[in-house]
Amino acid sequence: MSKQGSAIRGLVFAVTVTAAVPAMATAGDLRDISVGMTISSVPDAGYINLTCVGEKTHRLADWAQWQACQAGPDQLRGIRFEYDREGGREGTMVGGHPAILTVMIDKDAKIAALMIETDPKARLYLRKKAFLLGLQARSRYGEDGWTCSKAQPGADKQEVGGVFVDEKCTKTIDGRTVEIERHLYREPNKELKDMTDETRITIRRAGS
Repeated sequence: MSKQGSAIRGLVFAVTVTAAVPAMATAGDLRDISVGMTISSVPDAGYINLTCVGEKTHRLADWAQWQACQAGPDQLRGIRFEYDREGGREGTMVGGHPAILTVMIDKDAKIAALMIETDPKARLYLRKKAFLLGLQARSRYGEDGWTCSKAQPGADKQEVGGVFVDEKCTKTIDGRTVEIERHLYREPNKELKDMTDETRITIRRAGS
């Protein structure tokens, strides 16, 4: 086994057995952002690089310009955003993981959905832990009441360091539906460093 392969296997094992993980969020679903609140209630301070999601992408000066974004087929307007680095050196991190953040806003200026995705362009030593963010999210919303579907290793998806994760879990709580997807596997035709290791968290208003 290569030195790189040994290092990756060792790290996967280490982070898998580490139970003490930092909290994903505070009072809101993410910092002071909660699904269902009006976008005008989100402070401008602390957030930068507000960018419309869709075919016509452009930068916004503040949240108040949300209507400048193009509505999708679901009539929601998406804004991708980052944390202001002046508030800390870590950049846009959620639970210690580099993340891509998006809010979806409805016609009534309310946040209909919030999406948190681990950043596939993060440095390898951080990206190798990405599948753990889903566990932090499950802890944030309570361990009970989840409905999960899990796949097993096969010819096209194989274990990484003896660990295989390919699952989707959903839960409805406090008027929200939380969906968590976690993936950790490698495709046999790709190098180990190109493994799939990610978490996607989507929080929606229940019923939407």
